[in-house]
Amino acid sequence: MAEGVKLFGALLSPFVYRVIWALKLKAIPYEFIEEDLPNKSPLLLKYNPVHKKIPVLLHGDKPVCESMIIVEYIDEMWPQNPLLPNDPYERALARFWVKFAEDKGTSVWRLFRVKEEELEMTRKETLEMLQNVEEHGLGEKKFFGGDSVGMADIAFGSVVYWLEVVEEVLGGGVIFEAHKFPRLHAWMKNFKQAPIIKENLPDRDWLVTFFKRRREAMLAASA
Repeated sequence: MAEGVKLFGALLSPFVYRVIWALKLKAIPYEFIEEDLPNKSPLLLKYNPVHKKIPVLLHGDKPVCESMIIVEYIDEMWPQNPLLPNDPYERALARFWVKFAEDKGTSVWRLFRVKEEELEMTRKETLEMLQNVEEHGLGEKKFFGGDSVGMADIAFGSVVYWLEVVEEVLGGGVIFEAHKFPRLHAWMKNFKQAPIIKENLPDRDWLVTFFKRRREAMLAASA
């Protein structure tokens, strides 16, 4: 490989895992550089001076920012194991669901951050997001694009995996219930069992412990 690949990130971030999954599915070797988010490194600030956020992919001397933009870059740069379908219409559908995950998946991150009095409204937004995907996103397919993990699966995989973590952190009722979302549950089972994904999932118990502590600290600070 002519140019090295580095990924700046933190292993608690769903957005970083999107990039990890794409790199692993493409079998691209890379160096992972762990960021201490309260004390961001000079290199991270250099390579993402606008948003100052992870993830950042550095390919040679070229930085690429924003998780799904990075995934698209990876797919275009390394054509093996494509993450988008060949058919133009199917590609458009995949991009639609990626954008939907980007726009509506934010309700999951808000669930974690909001105060108790705002939880119910955010739960409703999350339920509506899941219902739309259940009814219109998957049909009878194993994955969004058919029989293999693709770009839309990467986008939604991070949303749903972290939703399950956030539900456990919050307690007080499950949002992502199997009887309400049978297609999504079947899809998530397939996603987590795909060999590359299974080998590169963060430890759920570790995430739950981390985010419980983080939420307790946030609520105490706002009290």
